[in-house]
Amino acid sequence: MTVHPTDRLPPKAPQVRFSVEPADVPPEKAARRMHLTLAQFEAVKDRLFLRGFPRPDIDTGMYDLEAIDAWRRRRHAALYDLTRELKPEQAPETRSLGDRLREAKEHRRHG
Repeated sequence: MTVHPTDRLPPKAPQVRFSVEPADVPPEKAARRMHLTLAQFEAVKDRLFLRGFPRPDIDTGMYDLEAIDAWRRRRHAALYDLTRELKPEQAPETRSLGDRLREAKEHRRHG
């Protein structure tokens, strides 16, 4: 029995495709979610991280859109009736920006 080359091809994808909303997005789209250009986002992302902005996935470099939205809402918790207790890492920052920057520099210096 002879096998024709087209018999080994995978089946064609169906014509009707389902739309899949991305959950993890590249930095360009994370920036857009914050209404920033990529250059603006890159310029302020370290300060955002100090304020608890979600970091990208360590393997893919992608940002979680739901985490970004949750972070944005936590900034104004009273407006969104977010009365549940926040985890310590989600709690609003009480240190000054200067203290946080010094701590970040110290952390980078000593790992």
